Amino acid sequence: MRSFLLNLAMGNEKSLDYHANPQPGKICVGLTKKLDTMEDLTLAYTPGVADVCRAISEDPSAAYRYTSKGRMVAVISNGTAVLGLGNIGPLASKPVMEGKVALLKKFANVDAIDVLVSEVDPHKLVDVIRAISVTYGGINLEDIKAPDCFIVEQSLRNSVDIPVFHDDQHGTAVCVVAALRRSAQLQGHTFTDMRFVFSGAGASAIATAGLLRTFGVQKENIILVDSVGVIYEGRSGNMNVYKEPYAAQTTARSLEDAMKGAHAFVGLSSAGLVTQDMVKSMHAKPIVFALANPDPEIRSEEVINAVPDAIAGTGRSDDANQVNNVLCFPFLFRGVLDVMAKDITPSMREAAAQAIASVSELEGRIIPSIMSKNLLPVVASAVAQEAMRSGVARKNLNIVEYKDFLTQEV
Repeated sequence: MRSFLLNLAMGNEKSLDYHANPQPGKICVGLTKKLDTMEDLTLAYTPGVADVCRAISEDPSAAYRYTSKGRMVAVISNGTAVLGLGNIGPLASKPVMEGKVALLKKFANVDAIDVLVSEVDPHKLVDVIRAISVTYGGINLEDIKAPDCFIVEQSLRNSVDIPVFHDDQHGTAVCVVAALRRSAQLQGHTFTDMRFVFSGAGASAIATAGLLRTFGVQKENIILVDSVGVIYEGRSGNMNVYKEPYAAQTTARSLEDAMKGAHAFVGLSSAGLVTQDMVKSMHAKPIVFALANPDPEIRSEEVINAVPDAIAGTGRSDDANQVNNVLCFPFLFRGVLDVMAKDITPSMREAAAQAIASVSELEGRIIPSIMSKNLLPVVASAVAQEAMRSGVARKNLNIVEYKDFLTQEV
């Protein structure tokens, strides 16, 4: 135990030092135009900038041509549900939001900025975000507690003309479903006949369950377990309209009960909730994705020690099978921005999941590494193509040429 605590302390120091040096934070602002001469200054600022302002005033769509709007994503949070840390507030969430900005730029060359909002009322939060949305080409909502996040996302999707994506819901769902589909293939399970158990019934779990349904999984094969227990038909305590559709006809009342005979476990809750005996009680060749962050419901090595032919993964970057929404949101937003999409539809999320699973199969993995050079061209082009097909794209691309371009960019 002393050795573990010492290693943990050393890890904490490395993380703090990484974020502090050589300058604080992970992001900064750069220039896209040279600004070296007085002539440059007259073009970039006064008087030249007035010509651009007039052009946009006459035709608002010109903002996509003359400003950064079309390539800029706002990563927005009020800090009410940060990682596994809970409601730590917007300021303490800033390192996470800066991280999202950094990942968008690093892996998909998408510009972004973190926007932290000190507002816990979901309706007022919507008003704030709606008022500033004109600045951006897309909005990535992050770490907003359930059920407020459902209200915020849906209200914004109904009232702004740029794509809104709650990553905790849909980015997680896309990556988890992609990993589950590939794992089912490797384990010899029929995906639509599998039984899935979730630890957690918040934004990410409900969104993942919903995406499973679009891939043909029946309601009776999905069980959600929250802090009270199994969500079952007739339960009255700690329920809401978002959990109700997943109330199961089952006699199981605890997570331990629910996991017996299940093909797949998806943890989106808290550390240490799953034991090796619970894994042993699952169906043969189980799939266990324990995704609580930073510490999972059960570690992958514990799963494999309990059931050697299991497939296991966590959300951590130090796990070989990292099932994390970083595999989705940078590439999804790249495709969305490049076709100037007005929305991110359910079918675009489904296309992203299929694309990630196809990269896994191509590379012979359970889930791609974030370092995979196939993710950007495959996922971004799949999302862009579906945006055009579903009628939310403002710009049409030749998908073959676009995919080739992205392949060269990696």
